Amino acid sequence: METIAVYPGSFDPLTNGHIDLVERGLKIFDKVVIVTLNNRAKKPLFAVEERLAMIRDCFKGMDSVEVDAFDGLVVDYARKRNANAILRGMRAVSDFENEFQMAMFNRRLNRDVQTVFLMTGMRWIFTSSSGIKEVASFGGDVSGMVPPSIEKKLKEKFHKAYSKG
Repeated sequence: METIAVYPGSFDPLTNGHIDLVERGLKIFDKVVIVTLNNRAKKPLFAVEERLAMIRDCFKGMDSVEVDAFDGLVVDYARKRNANAILRGMRAVSDFENEFQMAMFNRRLNRDVQTVFLMTGMRWIFTSSSGIKEVASFGGDVSGMVPPSIEKKLKEKFHKAYSKG
């Protein structure tokens, strides 16, 4: 039976840390489904459709990675996809409390779907989508923290913002 993990997040934008987690997840699971959630509370820079296109571009040609969007409970999406697990990354101890609480809610809602935590690789421990957006918004160098195609999209997005005054 194929093992499937759902990797939910806003991915606004996808970072090299996210990519590292997917690659490491594929050593455990046959397939990883990256699920972009539309969390309006986070005030996304990129629309869901833009994020999906950028993520698909980064994983093009990898049959073991799927990209999708979902609006609702992750456990419901996991059940719909026959997923065995929800994949989550943790950068630091500060991530633990929130991630643990979400994992317990998800377990209460569906005991058949396990939450699997992977520690972020040391190389990416400081990397966050919000930090990258902030640096990029001031014209800072985010190369090496995001794929080149996403770095380009960030520059385009912030150039447009500055062009409007």
